[in-house]
Amino acid sequence: MHLLSFVLDIDMAKVGYIFKANSYDEYDADKEWMCQYGCVQVIEELVQHETLRPRWKQLMSNLERGDELVVSKFSNAVRGLRELAALIELCRIKVVRIISIHDKIDSRGELFPDTTAAEVLTMFGSLPEEVAVLRKSSDRVIRLQQSISVPVKTNKMMSKNERDKIAVDMYNNGYPVNEIMERCNVKSKSTLYQILGKYNVTLSRKPGRVPGNRK
Repeated sequence: MHLLSFVLDIDMAKVGYIFKANSYDEYDADKEWMCQYGCVQVIEELVQHETLRPRWKQLMSNLERGDELVVSKFSNAVRGLRELAALIELCRIKVVRIISIHDKIDSRGELFPDTTAAEVLTMFGSLPEEVAVLRKSSDRVIRLQQSISVPVKTNKMMSKNERDKIAVDMYNNGYPVNEIMERCNVKSKSTLYQILGKYNVTLSRKPGRVPGNRK
């Protein structure tokens, strides 16, 4: 029995995740905390990848039963309450321990025993605002980089599949329709909603009349 427990412990991994937002000043300290805690890897997401977060998605798919996930803050890792709920549910199913350094939350209740229920509820309440500030700062950096170093024709050079995936991801994460159209070089709202319909996206905003949908 003890031997089995030992084997299971060997397979468990501690992994850290930091989104390197432009306005986030705690990066070095957080990475040091994660390394001191014993994370075998600290995954860093670049600000240029804020829209799709490919490394976060890969991390979520690679988490296994018994692993430990360490994040700087929940608002640094997820992009809204819906993603936070999905993360909590995934970790519940996979029995993954979640540690948020600055929120002082440990799902096992060991590292931050003094954290109160009121503080946890405050974290939930302030998360949308913190995420909005983080995304606004990151989006500004991306716009500056695009205007300085990326030719205007870059968007036109995207393949249709790349354009569609970016449009779907931006819509699902609450970006304004006009901003999605500009980023993906889509000329009309009807074209955008055709793309969303192609990928069976549930529309959370009123699209107006969509071609093919008549009352």
